[in-house]
Amino acid sequence: MSSSSPSSFAPIKVGVVGFGMSARVFHCPLLAASTDYHLATIVERHGEQSKLRYPQVCVVKSLDDLLAIDDIELVVITTPNDTHVSYAKRVLLAGKNCVVEKPFAVSEAEARELVQIAQMSGKVLSVFQNRRWDGDFLTLKALLRENALGHVVEIESRFDRYRALKKPNAWREDSSFPGSGVLFDLGAHLFDQIVDLLGVPEYVTGTVRNERQIASAPDDSFMVVLDYPTKNVKAVCRAGMLVRDKPPRFTVLGTRGTFTKHGLDVQEDQLKEGIAPGDIAYGREPPASFGVLDAEVYPDIHIRGTVTTADG
Repeated sequence: MSSSSPSSFAPIKVGVVGFGMSARVFHCPLLAASTDYHLATIVERHGEQSKLRYPQVCVVKSLDDLLAIDDIELVVITTPNDTHVSYAKRVLLAGKNCVVEKPFAVSEAEARELVQIAQMSGKVLSVFQNRRWDGDFLTLKALLRENALGHVVEIESRFDRYRALKKPNAWREDSSFPGSGVLFDLGAHLFDQIVDLLGVPEYVTGTVRNERQIASAPDDSFMVVLDYPTKNVKAVCRAGMLVRDKPPRFTVLGTRGTFTKHGLDVQEDQLKEGIAPGDIAYGREPPASFGVLDAEVYPDIHIRGTVTTADG
């Protein structure tokens, strides 16, 4: 996650649909911290909580109200997954650019339809993949770019939690809700990072399970392998809700050595605490959380040490 540098162009006027966790923690703070955007309008059906944090915004009660504002150029959709496609269609057909919170859609057919509408309208359509700017992922990209591990043959990427009981009143844990479950919630991040690193896989296999066996709950665990046999590399993406003692976030195996990284990127917790881009501490990980590189850099020269995590 990163804010943009100052621009000579007028800031893009943005409307945000919804003011739940996604908008409060990610979208609004990042937009407000950037000189390239002007956070102008927020859709809140009940109350005006956003004005406590952003007193300059105009609060409206519906997507129709937002789309009726002529000078709104970009609309960010942060509402529950089952609304993403229908709302994005309306935004594009109203002649406005659109960013959709992940997952982009709950089916391939709907995703392709949205892309077609965007192409016909001539408007920008994108999905919010903020984890491409996680410090640990940027560090991994740098190691691969510098060939620090030699030829990489396997990347294991995990995003684990521990919650043995179903979270009350959470649509993400309701199997009747389209787009619920950890595959849509966390898989969208893990798969996107691997495709960004390695491109589109040749084969995809995996298992998706409800390990907690909670009635009416969706999947809470997955293991998906993105395989690239032509490149002799595979990525194992995993997530689960019954992982109390967390394994590494990344384990990367190469012909020269291994890179291991524990812990999650710091930016989400910082944003929750009110630390935003522009703060000197933002996106910087403490040394105790740095990853470990164990590799042979030259014949007969072996190193083992920490790798400073890139700023997110």
